Formats: sequence, C-alpha cells, structure tokens
Amino acid sequence: MKKAIETEIKGIVKDILADYENGRAIDKIEPFGQPDKEVIIDIVHKLIKIVYPGYSRNKSYRVYNVEHHLSLLIEDVMYNLNKQIMLALRYSKKYKNVSEEERSEAAEQIAIAFFKKISSIREYIETDLQAAFDGDPAAYYEEEIILSYPGLLAITVNRLAHELFRMEVPLIPRIMTEYAHSETGIDIHPGATIGKYFFIDHGTGIVVGETTEIGNNVKVYQGVTLGALSTRGGQSLHGTKRHPKIEDNVTIYSGASILGGETVIGEGAVIGSNAFITASIAPGTRVSIKNHELRMTQKGEARFKGPASGDTTGQSDCWCKN
Repeated sequence: MKKAIETEIKGIVKDILADYENGRAIDKIEPFGQPDKEVIIDIVHKLIKIVYPGYSRNKSYRVYNVEHHLSLLIEDVMYNLNKQIMLALRYSKKYKNVSEEERSEAAEQIAIAFFKKISSIREYIETDLQAAFDGDPAAYYEEEIILSYPGLLAITVNRLAHELFRMEVPLIPRIMTEYAHSETGIDIHPGATIGKYFFIDHGTGIVVGETTEIGNNVKVYQGVTLGALSTRGGQSLHGTKRHPKIEDNVTIYSGASILGGETVIGEGAVIGSNAFITASIAPGTRVSIKNHELRMTQKGEARFKGPASGDTTGQSDCWCKN
C-alpha cells in the first residue's frame, strides 16, 4: 500500500508541475516578485499601533521608554513598507521598465511621503472616533470604540490605504482594505474619498465602491451599498466615475442601495432602510419605503394585519372566525 501511494504521489507531482507550464496567470511561479500579503497584514497591525499608540502592548518584552519603543516600531514599518512598495511598483506602468535602482529610490520617496501624512490621517481618524461616540448611545467610552468597533477599524485601515492609493502604489492598498473587509465584513475600496466625522454603525455588509465620494458628517448603517449601476462593461469602465456622491450630513439607514456615478445624495438627506436609489436626491429630502402589510395567522384562525416593522401609527384590523 505504501509503495502504491509513493508511486501515485510521483505521478501527481509530475502532472501538477507540467500544469504550471501553461502560461496562465495562475501558473506564475515568482514568490519573491510581488508583495507579500502576510507582511502587508503585519504592517497594517503595526500601523494601527502607531495610530493608536496607547492601545496595544508588546508581549515579547517589557518597554520602559514608550517613545523609544514607538521609534523602533516606526522604523520597522518604514523599512518593511519600503520593501513591499518596491515590489509593488513592478506592476506600475510608470516604473515597470525602469532599473531596480530607480524603482528602489521611488519606493523610498513614497514611503517617506506616506509617513509624513500619518499626522493628518490621525486628525481625520480622531473625528471618526468622535462621530462614533457622539452618534451611538450604546457607546460608554471612547476606548470601547477604539478597542472593539469594527466600523472604526475599517475606516482606520481605509484612511491609511487611501493615501497609498493616491500615491499610485499598486496592490498594497487593496490588500490592506480587503484584510479589513475579512475582519469586519465592511468592504471599502481604498479609492473611495471620505470626509471627516464618518460613522459606520454596526457595519456588517457595507460596500463602498472605488469612485464613491463621501462628505463630512455622514452616518451609514449595516448592509448599505454605495455601488455602480452596472458593471457589465467590465474593464472598459476602468477609470470612470461609477459610484455615487454623498454630500455632507447625510444619514443612510440599513439595507439601502445607492447606485451610479451620476447619483448625488444632497446635503442633509435621510435615506430610509431598503431604499433602492439610482437617481439624485435633493438636499434635505427624506426617502422612505412604504410599509408592506404584515399578516399573521395563529391557532383558532385568529388573523391580524397591519403595518410592518412595528409601526403603530396606522390603525390595524383584526378579525376572527367564530
């Protein structure tokens, strides 16, 4: 039996290695030629420690000088991010055919420029934290939000990734936001532009597309989609405005879908749950879906009907069979 398995293994290995020679995208064997996903995820973890310096501990050793520890952390992230950017620039049209030396120099400049943006990124994140605390009556402490709210985690990673996206770094920004997506259930493309005081409440199932524009003081609940009206055009739509613009002070309740690059949700609008919107909404408008009739049947054939969603503003009817 053992000899039979060994024989089969040799044949299977030979078949799989031969399959790699078909020249497809999935056949590429160059493990050191593109960014390392695991390293990038580690960079994300360390960047979060830099953004929130008082909310993590080093489990390997005791640090008495916090500033010294943070200095080492920043240098570590700078070094590794620089290496990953250099690998990613091979996918850039601008740097694809330049020398390794030129690509290395470009990666270094990008890494430095990114770290110079950390302070302004943290300024925006502070407003997101404030929006979450002010907007959620279930929040007892700001620390609770930092340590446990998936919405703030997704926003934090997105704001970091967005800066790299703006610097035209390939691959890395999307790896960062997709990691946040896997951790939180919140999918925000790094290309999305988001203003200050952005609050995601609950968050699960939220999708924000690449060319979405979000203003200041916007609140979004779970299950919301800010998406494209159609993606049938595939790559022919690359670089076009496909996703909506959300102006300042807009609230979007759970399950709403707002689609299309020409769709603008005006300042101060309120979009109710499960609304499906493909055209612009004027400022200050309240959009809601009329309640469907709720029917219930119980033993004894007693039946009740009335507005759904717990709405008691309408008069319910009741009838029973004797």
